[in-house]
Amino acid sequence: MTKTKAYGTKSKEAPIEPLTIQRRTLGPKDVKIKILYCGVCHSDLHTARNEWAGTTYPCVPGHEIVGTVEAFGPEVKRFKIGDRVAVGCMVSSCQTCPSCLQNLEQYCASGPTFTYNSVDSDGTTTYGGYSSEIVVDDDFVLTVSNEFTDADLAGVAPLVCAGITTYSPLRHWGINEHSKVGVVGIGGLGHMAIKIAHAMGAHVVVFTSSPSKVDEAKKLGANEVYSSKDINSFANLKKSLDFIIDTIAAPHNLDPYLGLLNIDGILCMVGAPAKSHPSPTVHNLIFGRRSIVGSLIGGIAETQELLDFCAKHHITADIELISMPEINNAYERMLKGDVKYRFVIDMASL
Repeated sequence: MTKTKAYGTKSKEAPIEPLTIQRRTLGPKDVKIKILYCGVCHSDLHTARNEWAGTTYPCVPGHEIVGTVEAFGPEVKRFKIGDRVAVGCMVSSCQTCPSCLQNLEQYCASGPTFTYNSVDSDGTTTYGGYSSEIVVDDDFVLTVSNEFTDADLAGVAPLVCAGITTYSPLRHWGINEHSKVGVVGIGGLGHMAIKIAHAMGAHVVVFTSSPSKVDEAKKLGANEVYSSKDINSFANLKKSLDFIIDTIAAPHNLDPYLGLLNIDGILCMVGAPAKSHPSPTVHNLIFGRRSIVGSLIGGIAETQELLDFCAKHHITADIELISMPEINNAYERMLKGDVKYRFVIDMASL
């Protein structure tokens, strides 16, 4: 075991503060990564404050990790020292169940081992990327393309959570140049959904509660932008969209968005609020053969595909770089929506 500097919390009421954690000794298939940047996801806050229940303390959040290879075990053949790599939301799975064999490790029958607040194979609790280094199984380490410059790396970090969370459903449901896609919310997830759907060739229609974000959404790639509070907009767009990706992490009425879907239209939920949405009206589903679906991040192969797609299309997250000691203030700002559009921690500040 190796002592490692980190930031985490000792209880749901406690702040994120300096901690010393133990990283496991390098195994035959392990990769030791020096963390350069770690994105700040809303899931970090939910978990740190036990809003989803089940948090084990101390908790070290962070699952949007970019860094460089420091060392690796003898069975690792893909990497060399200094390679730029990334780690997302998972660090292990059973790799033998039907889901894992289909490269859908996020739906592992035994449950994937998440990057933090999960039980590792040795019975210890996993600690995330708010730390100086991490040790990860080779199969769960992603390659960062040379098409990304070193200056891009901070903006690459959110791709392995916010990026894949939106890319996976857009890809799974076949979004292309013939698709008309709605995006609900312009935050960490929403701004990535706009960029990715636009890169896929779709006509992108954005709904936001913030009038100040209209021009910004168009710069991100939106073709049309509407206020989510404007009833007239919803009436004019009735039955016009093929697919809507809802990124809002707070309970809200789904019925207005269901009414915007064409026949066989899909409303895909990727935001994960602490409390449930109000139940939608069944008639909105029946009269249109519409569906409400959900999607959880993406498998490792698909996440690598996403990173390569973003490198090809020159896509990174729009970020605000912060120092590690600023994390508690960043959480409070995130709750207010005061970030455009993802905080990323410069781990040199640890």
